[in-house]
Amino acid sequence: MAGRIAVKRRTIRPRTLVVAAAAWLLAVVFLLPYAEMVVTALRPADELRDASYLPRHFAWSNFVGVWTDSTLGDNLRVTLLVAGGSTLLALLVALPAAYYTARVRYRGRRYFLLLVLVTQMFQPTSLLVGLYREFFQLDMLNSVWTLVLCNAAFNLAFAVWILTAYIGSIPVELEEAAMIDGLGRLGALRRVVLPLAMPGVVTAVIFTFISAWNEFVMGLTLSTVPSSQPLTVGINNFIGNYTVQWNYLFAGSVVAILPVVVLFALIERQVVSGLTAGSVK
Repeated sequence: MAGRIAVKRRTIRPRTLVVAAAAWLLAVVFLLPYAEMVVTALRPADELRDASYLPRHFAWSNFVGVWTDSTLGDNLRVTLLVAGGSTLLALLVALPAAYYTARVRYRGRRYFLLLVLVTQMFQPTSLLVGLYREFFQLDMLNSVWTLVLCNAAFNLAFAVWILTAYIGSIPVELEEAAMIDGLGRLGALRRVVLPLAMPGVVTAVIFTFISAWNEFVMGLTLSTVPSSQPLTVGINNFIGNYTVQWNYLFAGSVVAILPVVVLFALIERQVVSGLTAGSVK
């Protein structure tokens, strides 16, 4: 009819409903352990063995006691320094290496990229004895910078790989136009390539940061003083030989995951963009 706007009714296919229901169910399954962790962190010590889903009394004092009765504050400081320092160091080394690899077709380039992927197969646990002896001889045990160097080294390969793929997807003509306008190679990298490659940089940063944040074995081996250990090792100290402080253990776990969850939620879109870099030409 004249004067009326025909509104197209949106139909939802059964397949869409099934996929959405399956996605919500999967999300609930993955979130249940975290919900249990939060609930246990709020249980008083005398209710830890109760079979009820929720505590009768919420012990918010657990989040206070976990700071005052342990070295968790020092452990959090060490983890922030290690994660931030290793991420910055890995990025400073990976960015020029990835730029050169993506732009210059030098001899042995394919073998270099293959070597980068092969190094991802090595786990820190297989090198712990050698690392311990090396840093013992250098008198660098129980040092934050030791953990920074180790985490940066083990995450460098992934950073080079993801940045090479992303920089390779940026048209080289943009750099050539910038250099014609008077910029040098470094100027083109800083003013043209780096802003366009920011999603790839963010992806390398977040994965390197999370890997360093969650690292446990090297922190346990190379740091023996409780106040110089990272957060993952500090939380593990709540597990004793005969007793386990479950309320403090889960309260510390909540504190440990919150910064990473917030960081990932803020830059999730750029992470997805960086992971798909180079897939379409």
